[in-house]
Amino acid sequence: MTVNELKKQWESFDEDTRAELLAVTDEKEIEDRFYKELSFGTGGLRGVMGAGLNRMNKYTVARATKGYADYLKSEFDGEISVAIAYDSRNNSRFFAETCAGVLAQNGIKAFVFDTLMPTPVLSFAVRHLHSNGGIVITASHNPKEYNGYKIYDGRGCQLVPALALAVTEKINAVTDYKSVAIKDFKACVRDGDVEIIGENVLNAFLDEVKKQSLYEKPSELKIVYTALHGTGNIPVRRILEGMNVSVVKEQELPDGNFSTVRSPNPEEKDALTLGIEQAKRENADVVLGTDPDCDRVGTAVLHEGEYISLTGNQMGALLVNFVLSQKKNMLKENSVIVKTIVTGELGAKIAEDYSLSVDETLTGFKYIGEKINKYEDSGEKSYVMGYEESYGYLVGTHARDKDAVVSSMLICQMASFYKNQGKTLIDALNEIYDKYGYYSDALDTFVLKGKDGAEKIKSIMQSLRKKGASLFDGTQKVKNFIDYSVGIEDLPKENVLKYIFEDGSWSAVRPSGTEPKLKVYYSVCGNGKTDAEARLEAIQSVLKCEIEG
Repeated sequence: MTVNELKKQWESFDEDTRAELLAVTDEKEIEDRFYKELSFGTGGLRGVMGAGLNRMNKYTVARATKGYADYLKSEFDGEISVAIAYDSRNNSRFFAETCAGVLAQNGIKAFVFDTLMPTPVLSFAVRHLHSNGGIVITASHNPKEYNGYKIYDGRGCQLVPALALAVTEKINAVTDYKSVAIKDFKACVRDGDVEIIGENVLNAFLDEVKKQSLYEKPSELKIVYTALHGTGNIPVRRILEGMNVSVVKEQELPDGNFSTVRSPNPEEKDALTLGIEQAKRENADVVLGTDPDCDRVGTAVLHEGEYISLTGNQMGALLVNFVLSQKKNMLKENSVIVKTIVTGELGAKIAEDYSLSVDETLTGFKYIGEKINKYEDSGEKSYVMGYEESYGYLVGTHARDKDAVVSSMLICQMASFYKNQGKTLIDALNEIYDKYGYYSDALDTFVLKGKDGAEKIKSIMQSLRKKGASLFDGTQKVKNFIDYSVGIEDLPKENVLKYIFEDGSWSAVRPSGTEPKLKVYYSVCGNGKTDAEARLEAIQSVLKCEIEG
């Protein structure tokens, strides 16, 4: 069918859908809604909310859940159950109840949280409740227009490619969106198809998080925390009980419009603006901000009179150094740190100094969760910590996804540890640079929306792939050009290109799996800050010129 024929078909689904689509007259907008179906990326199903094949709505969510139900029934006998959580976004609870209604129609029991809940709690709940899988409704750190749908396996890990492909095949077999039956949620609860999850699961989760505590000596540390209108408010505040924590009231309560921020993404410096303003008034040492589903945390630190925002790579290195220094007597010969291929090298150098092995995975915390499962099954390695440059960290194995609750606890304990020595986290970072070398990390993001944008991204990747290492001829010496799409070692094939330079610096290019963006990552080492930043700028200029044309 053409996009206009598909639009016409969808206009018959229900009155609200019809009214929304009749109001859309722009051809590009119509094309974007119908030129493709939402597909699984690094974060599952994710898209702008609205009517259409390429949108998050009741029909796309119901269809995905029907496919997931068919997959579960093909894999498991007897009673099957799925745990479901949702964040503070508009329609999140509605989509969660839609999922439960579809599962009920297919004879599958759903455990549904009675309130919004962080993604890592869902990951924990799957195993805690002995479920066969899980669903969390969230678009993580994306802008307010988005929502998403992530599926978890029976061990609380996001679906890795082989499982995602199997589920996708079942979803694709559901060709009639309108025909998917959805049982009324209240009827599901009344009939026992849905069991409401109360506070007991969150309590059990927090008990496990507390087992990762590393430093509890009192300090004068002052903390400002913002939930950015998301799910972190209660869990993070509970895990920080006993510390001097001030909450940003304007961002405390759930708000699907995220009305106080441009984007609820702690990777964006301006997301912590209100927190930093409050910290200035209170002379606080640390500002923490968690994203809507509380799996990422951003930090700003008071140092020499100003608040300095730490990058994901910097915080990752700090946490590796702190965790290993506090656990050094508990480390094993087979202890391991896990990072992604686009995460900086500083944390890896620290881990190797402690004689730990460092494993690398593709982008997406599902691959780190998969590693944890493999280590547990084989006993070959002992997991200590996993992290990625995009502000996601996991210490412990209570979850199989990044966890801003345990991360917030450890960041504050680490800040207290240094506070008691008269140091800030910036002082600690500078000590790490003095010992291991200076690293300058950066991320460039190119937004390319719609069908034209998708084709542009494809064209850019093809051009970069064709030029290979020669792209840097005459400017930088490339030691190794890696194309992950052909399959590297035991990693799944992925549309990622990486340039490794002779001094160990690198740059990587990949299309986002969750947004219409092309991302370029850099990790550049040098003889001090000035040298590293100059080399970073030189590498950036080559790639920017190639991408922007």
